[in-house]
Amino acid sequence: MKYANPHIDTLKEIIKSLPGKPGVYQYFNKDEKIIYVGKAKNLKKRVSSYFNKDQTTNGKVGVLVKNIADIKFIVVETEFDALLLENNLIKKYQPRYNVLLKDDKSFPWICIKNEDFPRVISTRHLIKDGSVYFGPYASVRMMNTLLDLTKQLYPLRNCNHNLSESNIIQQKFKVCLEYHIGNCMGPCVGKESKEEYSEKIAEITDIIKGNISTVANQLKKLMSSYAQEQAFEKAQIVKEKLELLDRYKSKSTVVNPKIDNVDVISIITDEHTAFANFLKVVDGAIIQAHSIEIKKKLNESPEELLAIAVVELHQRFQSNAKEIILSHDIKLEFPGIKFTIPKQGDKKKLLELSERNAKYYKLDKLKQKSLVDPERHSKRILNQLMEDLRLKELPVRIECFDNSNMQGDYPVAAMVSFKNAKPDKKEYRHYNIKTVEGPNDFASMEEIIYRRYKRLTEEKKELPQLIVVDGGKGQLSAAIKSLEKLSLRGKIAIIGIAKKLEEIYFPDDSIPLYIDKKSESLKVIQQLRDEAHRFGITHHRKKMEKGTIKSVLSEIEGIGYSTTQKLLWKFKSVKNVQEANLEEITKVIGNAKANIILEYFKKIT
Repeated sequence: MKYANPHIDTLKEIIKSLPGKPGVYQYFNKDEKIIYVGKAKNLKKRVSSYFNKDQTTNGKVGVLVKNIADIKFIVVETEFDALLLENNLIKKYQPRYNVLLKDDKSFPWICIKNEDFPRVISTRHLIKDGSVYFGPYASVRMMNTLLDLTKQLYPLRNCNHNLSESNIIQQKFKVCLEYHIGNCMGPCVGKESKEEYSEKIAEITDIIKGNISTVANQLKKLMSSYAQEQAFEKAQIVKEKLELLDRYKSKSTVVNPKIDNVDVISIITDEHTAFANFLKVVDGAIIQAHSIEIKKKLNESPEELLAIAVVELHQRFQSNAKEIILSHDIKLEFPGIKFTIPKQGDKKKLLELSERNAKYYKLDKLKQKSLVDPERHSKRILNQLMEDLRLKELPVRIECFDNSNMQGDYPVAAMVSFKNAKPDKKEYRHYNIKTVEGPNDFASMEEIIYRRYKRLTEEKKELPQLIVVDGGKGQLSAAIKSLEKLSLRGKIAIIGIAKKLEEIYFPDDSIPLYIDKKSESLKVIQQLRDEAHRFGITHHRKKMEKGTIKSVLSEIEGIGYSTTQKLLWKFKSVKNVQEANLEEITKVIGNAKANIILEYFKKIT
């Protein structure tokens, strides 16, 4: 066994006595502290699996196994009960090797107070006093929109008086300004009965739960009865309330209204972290949205992490949904709940929306971390680069080279330098090609690589950990020749990047590497390549404008810098322009200027 455990004999005896039933197991270290809590459909099989050869050679699991000194277990009726108990124990003890559920802040709730005439308020503190809570709301704006809607629809009291029946009978209170401006109906002085007030609270509860259609139908019936009684002013007030509800519903309805009382939970993962998103859908409208971060500890699978998220979010939101749309099959049975992994249609669109929210949450978390600790952000990218490119050391300094043969007879080149995955512009360098005649990318690359690293070695300056060459196998081979001449081959990692398919080439390897198009590693390499290209073009343009590089074309009357540049981009040299026909040149600069060019060459010929 790779990770020797001094308590293995005792642990084996405990494992023999474990029942083959659902339950929760707890691992303790030598200090009698819980270090891991797990659930199992079969306790004996699950716990035994930790001590087989395959598991103990797994780095993270092996470290856990090495530290187990005792095992305790709790038998439950079903796997679902085990999952609930596991979740509660993890939150209570926060064991070292369990996933860590993270919330950055206390989210607000809507509270209907347990009072004779209940107030509807927002709060971040849950008090067990019989009040009813709805939430939490990840978006304060969404919660305030709901509260504003209910206030406009139903005038409620906002004072904190004790409106007991005896206090109202004894006339202990007087109406305040809120009554006079129509924001309260005066229950404190008996102007509104408890029954009338309770009807409002019931309708407000329906709206908060998302049952807007139920409330709207009740209001329509009320409006119709007022109209029949010719109480048109009352009917108009109810009509305005209906319009408010319709406007609110039109903003929140995103799918088929037939999708009712459904939860959507998706998860995306990377090497160390998972991000789960929860959407609550009632009557075709998303009424709640929330995302959480889960820190992985033992290489948990997406399915395992999603099961943890489902239990946590289901409990947190006190959901009564009969169906949960999931991004992965968690292979669990929840009493009275149907799990769905949609392949198409409106439910699939909801799942995609949830996954996008999880991705946005991940990006936001990464952005926050990079702002708080930019060095940590850079190290993460450098480590990813080292892993993806199979480097032996962290590429703290990367240099990228690009040839700019926009005017074949006068090639130039550029080198850009990145430190900690960010541009280090003071280290950028321009090169005028000195030993190469005509457009020869390979020879030009060989020259500038040789000049750059000959100088660095002579001046005894620090070498980069990685060289990036803009081009495929040809440019890379040319660069390697120069490193060999300087006895630097193998001392500096070098790669080439081909433009068309973003292929990464390595020395002595004809098969390119294709990095994930969305990976940060490829983005850094692309940024290096694009920055080198931009820097080279800028250098060439400045030299042209200053007249340092003169072209026969720019001396022709009626032909300016821009036209000259277009021709040289297309034909690579003045000689090629001279040999081109009228049709070819016309395609680049138009008929009039093409004729000027050809007339000029006829004269000098």
